[in-house]
Amino acid sequence: MLLIALFSSEAMALQTHDGLEGVVVHQLAHVQYLGALGYLLWDLRRSTFAGIGWLYLQRFCWLMMLWNSLAFIGHFAQVALPDEALVRENGYLSTLLHLPITFGKLIYYITALDHLLCTPALFFLYLAMRRFYYSLDVEIRGDAK
Repeated sequence: MLLIALFSSEAMALQTHDGLEGVVVHQLAHVQYLGALGYLLWDLRRSTFAGIGWLYLQRFCWLMMLWNSLAFIGHFAQVALPDEALVRENGYLSTLLHLPITFGKLIYYITALDHLLCTPALFFLYLAMRRFYYSLDVEIRGDAK
């Protein structure tokens, strides 16, 4: 494993969806994930779960639902852009928008900032899991921290 890590030249971690079938499946996955998060949020809110961990989990669900919606819209905006609107000089990670900025390009640009929702959502998930772990630890050991 160390040799592979040291001597590999380029790792293509991003998958682009060039064909229409890839976009359709990817968009359906966003819809399914949005529905699963919505059901989880609904179930958490109707139950009698108490504690800050459950509140953190609800915040995770809200932010990830917003992220899914933003990513869903962003994929449509990307498909709607003409090929000449994006310039990829040094590969996928250095993509630039050509001027002038149109409404479609603006929507694409805003939705490309989806990590501003995803990162705090994952932080709330981390806080929830940590709270659940400490609650379980106290319950098993029988002492309070």
